[in-house]
Amino acid sequence: MALFKKKTAGKPGEWYYCLEHKKVEEGPQCRALNRLGPYATPEEAARAIETAEARNEEWDEDSRWSDEGNREGGSGR
Repeated sequence: MALFKKKTAGKPGEWYYCLEHKKVEEGPQCRALNRLGPYATPEEAARAIETAEARNEEWDEDSRWSDEGNREGGSGR
């Protein structure tokens, strides 16, 4: 009996975008540091970069995340 079991790649139906390999993968095949997801479909995973850019832009424009008017003296990020 093995002391440690090899972890499987992931659950079928979970889709990720690998930033290192620049491709869609089913299940988390690469390190968490190098992937975006999970997504419900491979098409959503293929648009992961666009989705992340749109969210970043939305957050940059959100006044709740603005450094302006920060009276705590911190950077806000």
